[in-house]
Amino acid sequence: MRTYGTLADGTWVEVSTDSSGNNSYVWLTTLIQTLLLLTNENPLYASYGIPAVDSVITQTAPDAAIVRIQTQFAQYFQSLVVTPIRTTVTPTYQINAVFLNGTAYQAKIAT
Repeated sequence: MRTYGTLADGTWVEVSTDSSGNNSYVWLTTLIQTLLLLTNENPLYASYGIPAVDSVITQTAPDAAIVRIQTQFAQYFQSLVVTPIRTTVTPTYQINAVFLNGTAYQAKIAT
C-alpha cells in the first residue's frame, strides 16, 4: 500500500507499507492529506476533506467534518483524536494517535 504526502516545502513524497507489513504511516499520511484537502477539490475523493469555503462563508467551524474524518480513519488506529486548535490564524489540528503496533504519535498540522 502507498500514498503520497507533502513536506513543508511543497515536495511530494511517497509513503509505503514498511518491511514488516505495517501501514500505520500510510494511514497517518492519508489522514493528514485529508485534513489539508477541500471537499469537492478532487473529483475521485469528493467526500474527503474540510468544507473550508462553506465554513468561511457561514462563519462556522467545520467541527462536523473533523468528527467525520476522525471516525473515517479511527479503524486504522488503536486510538485517534483530531482536535482543532482555535488560537491560531491558520486552520491547525492537533493529532493524537496510537498506531495498531502501540507506537504513539502527536503532531500539530497547520493547513
